[in-house]
Amino acid sequence: MGCKWSLTVYRLLADGFKRPGQMVRQVEGLSSKVLNECLRKNVKFNIIERIEYSEIPPRVEYKVTPFGRKFVDILDQLEGLQSEIETEI
Repeated sequence: MGCKWSLTVYRLLADGFKRPGQMVRQVEGLSSKVLNECLRKNVKFNIIERIEYSEIPPRVEYKVTPFGRKFVDILDQLEGLQSEIETEI
């Protein structure tokens, strides 16, 4: 939703990566700036939830919301259909 990295971010969250630094290190070509913009947009659409911990140093984690889980499930189904189409061709 809103950027080309959203699907990658959803997959990272599904794989257990919750912190932005982990995500940036996991994906080549993904910068902190672009990731933060993508995360911000997805929080706005209520697909991802931002969790702030009042610690020093500050810690922020992200997780998929219940609505976001439904959204990601639909995307997974579309990916499955795409795979079926590709095997039939």
